[in-house]
Amino acid sequence: MTIETRVVSPGPNEKTVRTIEGAVLQVPKGWELLPPGDAGLTRRVKASGPTWTVQEKKGRRVFSRGVWASSLAISQIRDQLEVERSTDAYARRKVADAGRREKKQAAYVEDFGAAVLQFLNFDPIYCDLAHKLAVAVAHHATPVGSGTVARTERIPIEQRAEAAVIAWMRHQTTAYDHLKIQRIKGQRREVRRMLADQSRQLLNDYRRGQSVDSSRCPLRKALT
Repeated sequence: MTIETRVVSPGPNEKTVRTIEGAVLQVPKGWELLPPGDAGLTRRVKASGPTWTVQEKKGRRVFSRGVWASSLAISQIRDQLEVERSTDAYARRKVADAGRREKKQAAYVEDFGAAVLQFLNFDPIYCDLAHKLAVAVAHHATPVGSGTVARTERIPIEQRAEAAVIAWMRHQTTAYDHLKIQRIKGQRREVRRMLADQSRQLLNDYRRGQSVDSSRCPLRKALT
């Protein structure tokens, strides 16, 4: 069998993988599984020769389970990286990179919060409440690696903001997390749609400047 670079899923046994076509392959002799976590090492190992990238899909999300590659290649590249990472130049570069990431993240949190405020569009009498909600949603949705809709770039930021608000309200202002939903196809989606409609109705009350009983409002309770 010619060893070629592949994207695979876990196989039935420890030393096997499953191809996209469904075939079960034995891991080549002399290979080991490089676990996820060190992006720099993984990139170099992938560039060094044939590798099998293991991915596992659960629901709509795809999780990395590591990369099968030559044990010798992994060992050599790991040693090279350890030497590079011990230098002062590397340490300075890491500090600079971290600073750039922090600035980029701070800018995104600010932009996302502004997009949330624009979506809320509360009446001016509820300005303070809108800002509190925008901060809460942005704080929850924007952390790097959180896996929330706010981190995707597949949809405009305006749509991300709307989806993040509805998701936050579903978990913070409804009983969704404690509901026992029947395992019927489409049932969970229908429950989420129903709760989203309730959330939108509450938001519309604040947009229109209507009087809302603060002692009974689930949104205000969640924010306090």
